[in-house]
Amino acid sequence: MHILIIGGGGREHCLAWKIAQSPLVDQVFVAPGNAGMGHVAECVDIGVEQFSDLADFAQKEHIDLTVVGPEAPLAGGIADYFMGRGLPIFGPQKDAARLEGSKVFTKRLAKKYGIPTAKGVEFSDQDYEQAKDYIGRLDEGSYPKVLKADGLAAGKGVIIAHTKQEALQCLDDFFIKKVFGDAAQRMIIEDFLDGYEVSLLCLYDGNTVLPMDLAQDYKKIYDGDQGPNTGGMGSYSPVPLVSRSIKEKILRDIVYPTCRGLQSEGIQYRGVLYAGIMVCGQNPHLLEYNVRFGDPETQAILPRLEEDIVPYLIACSKGTLDQKSMRWEPKKGVCVIIASKGYPQSASKGDPIKGLEHFNGDPDLMVFHSGTKNTGEGLVTHGGRVLGVVGKAETFKAARKKVYASIDKIRFSGMQYRKDIAARAEESGI
Repeated sequence: MHILIIGGGGREHCLAWKIAQSPLVDQVFVAPGNAGMGHVAECVDIGVEQFSDLADFAQKEHIDLTVVGPEAPLAGGIADYFMGRGLPIFGPQKDAARLEGSKVFTKRLAKKYGIPTAKGVEFSDQDYEQAKDYIGRLDEGSYPKVLKADGLAAGKGVIIAHTKQEALQCLDDFFIKKVFGDAAQRMIIEDFLDGYEVSLLCLYDGNTVLPMDLAQDYKKIYDGDQGPNTGGMGSYSPVPLVSRSIKEKILRDIVYPTCRGLQSEGIQYRGVLYAGIMVCGQNPHLLEYNVRFGDPETQAILPRLEEDIVPYLIACSKGTLDQKSMRWEPKKGVCVIIASKGYPQSASKGDPIKGLEHFNGDPDLMVFHSGTKNTGEGLVTHGGRVLGVVGKAETFKAARKKVYASIDKIRFSGMQYRKDIAARAEESGI
């Protein structure tokens, strides 16, 4: 088989690494890929939203399945385009991708089908004065409030406002300064949910839901969940905080009703259905949906999958998933993202990266590239999130030790990373 992966980040590197292990696969291509993928895939210089060029390549190379990594091409309708040309693809069509592409759509769907989520009010950029008046009428005891840009904002369009002044500033950023562009033509102001977050990624083929092992990711740039949101600074899997009964509640009260709701709306969904959940006490609430593999959750989850992932991807794309569960290693997985200087507000490029030559020989230690580039003088930074270092071990303590000891060997100017990834999991003693 020939597999094409669309994307160029750490998630796609991890997918390529896992898919290349399949005895069914002869060749893996990644478009556009990155500097770290050469040992598992052939990189193709085609952008993720160049649908026609991507489809032409898939036809020319007799690609048996295209796997879409990022959200933007899915929201833009790449699955519809490929299917219209008779090309097999893994990922939901444009109408289904609204689950991630529009927080307003998802909030309305949740309300209609009784899915537990925070109460919220929606506004468009034409409602600036009404939104400003709404914030002005809230008493200080109503805070914090959560303000969400409706569209895709690279994981950064959710702001927690702790005061009325912060909420008004965020409103101006969304509607006046347009810091998120068209993604903030509409927004939601919703209640703050106090608890802990967890990510449940499932394969869903329109009929069968196949849950993966749970993960938890870290959105804030600094330790202790301080600073601005990022695309994700690390993750770990499994999640000892979540009992079996809570996972069953997430499926029973959130995921399954969502799938039934999509069916009732006449929306066919085939791909990854990723539920971002806030657990308050023993009660899970939906924060958001993503319609693809998470980044960096994928890097912590897939290395623990004991099976070949390719048959699952094929079955999901064809609508033929069966009811069996995936088998997961008992080992714990920890992923720590190393970001460039200035991230998330900016991204330093061209800084030489040293130390990766030390990563050889340990099958439970991996480095997935996100923002790197090869130059005549060697490997350099080329984006905000640069590398993801992943370690597996029998305990979270051992996995964290493996990862952070390895990060100590890496050097580039201005590198930043969190030092508390999976710390709470380690405290559980598991």
